Amino acid sequence: MSLITAVSPKMGELVSLDATWEQIASGCTFTEGPLWVAAENTLYFSDMPADTRRKWTRAGGVEVVESPSNKVNGTTLCMNGNQLLCEHVTSSVAILRNGVREVVVSHYGDKELNSPNDIVVTSDGAIWFTDPPYGRWPGFGEEREQELDFCGVYRYTKDGGLQLAVDDFNKPNGLCFSPDEKMLWINDTEDLNIRRFDVATDGSLSGGEVIYQWPGEPVYSDGVPDGLKLDEAGNLWCTGPGGVWVITPEGEHLGTINSQEVVGNLCWGDDWHTLFLCTSTTVHTLKTTVAGHRSAAFR
Repeated sequence: MSLITAVSPKMGELVSLDATWEQIASGCTFTEGPLWVAAENTLYFSDMPADTRRKWTRAGGVEVVESPSNKVNGTTLCMNGNQLLCEHVTSSVAILRNGVREVVVSHYGDKELNSPNDIVVTSDGAIWFTDPPYGRWPGFGEEREQELDFCGVYRYTKDGGLQLAVDDFNKPNGLCFSPDEKMLWINDTEDLNIRRFDVATDGSLSGGEVIYQWPGEPVYSDGVPDGLKLDEAGNLWCTGPGGVWVITPEGEHLGTINSQEVVGNLCWGDDWHTLFLCTSTTVHTLKTTVAGHRSAAFR
């Protein structure tokens, strides 16, 4: 099977149909949380079960950044360039300021969050994150009972604190905004779908219709909806069964990047035509014709 499967001719406009990829890391247990930091020309990524965070540069290859690492999952940059981390072990969103870790939020009311999973920052500085329970499962976090009886998606601001944006997901996971930040897509790992929300100026959400539904039941060893990113043409690149699925905002499946290993997450970086893919025990790069969308913190 070739690396790229095109369902629509539009797929060939986004990535060469005879593209190949380059492996840049190996020997991991399950890679996650890719983050390109342009100021350092560096990709950061996490090996969650190994409780180790690593970085990669073309000059230096792969190096350990932190171990133990609180089993970091999703990561992003805030508007001032500091790194934000979703920590599975501590059920916290943390920030690194000059290399020093500080907790941003760890509780909703008097109850500990499940385990912040994926995270984005909007141009107003608001922090949005999903909160499924995977960090309370063996291996991917620290096994313990949930304190909350739901899995939410949250918005955090310095002035307004933590606000629950939506709570009707089974296992919310990846999320991304449209360039104008008026639309938000969130996938659900166990319901096997991607949902679309309208975003009001105060950050409240409406809508929530399913724009893409995978059939059947989730099979984690085959790949599930997890990481979710947007390209500059407005298409969604979502991990799923067999690799990464490219889907239009309206829900048309354009094609798939095929992977024998489960792809947990992805991000663009470097020249912004380089797609980094966390492929379980490895990390790969793939050149794309389309550029990745750069949210405000990455411009």
